[in-house]
Amino acid sequence: MDRHISAPLKEEDINELKMGDYVYITGTVYVARDAAHKRMMELLDEGKELPFDLKDNIIYYMGPSPAREGRPIGSAGPTTASRMDKYAPKLLDLGLKGMIGKGKRSREVIDAIVRNKCVYFAAVGGAGAILSRAITSSEIVAYEDLGAEAIRKLEVKDFPCIVIVDKDGNNLYETAVSQYNRE
Repeated sequence: MDRHISAPLKEEDINELKMGDYVYITGTVYVARDAAHKRMMELLDEGKELPFDLKDNIIYYMGPSPAREGRPIGSAGPTTASRMDKYAPKLLDLGLKGMIGKGKRSREVIDAIVRNKCVYFAAVGGAGAILSRAITSSEIVAYEDLGAEAIRKLEVKDFPCIVIVDKDGNNLYETAVSQYNRE
């Protein structure tokens, strides 16, 4: 089913999302990858505030290429989500409600998704130039020294992705494989 939702996420939207839904997100999405996640964990370990409020927000695992003239961002394809698996459960427990990446997630992340009623979306890898068209603005909010791995605040309009793991832990990757093996 095709769904249009806003970010930050609302509980009623998350409750309606089902594994396999095609979703178009409009609103604010934050970008953070490995190095930024490591720094965020260090801040939390020191009892300090994060550079943005996690509550109801989405983190997109992406490292953009430089913007071309007249565009807010360059190619903006997803990176492998499992690299953030050691950080994701804590961030979900602190109020993060969505993640966008590519690839499978660990059992610990899926358990945290269910525990916190969150969602994991996948964006199409290799389609970064097309995905960037849905990004209307981009600004660095923290860790500029990390270059492409800095934390960014994006405004997106109809950003396309697919629900991989819904709030109940239904996992498209597992379902698709078992369905394929039965055929």
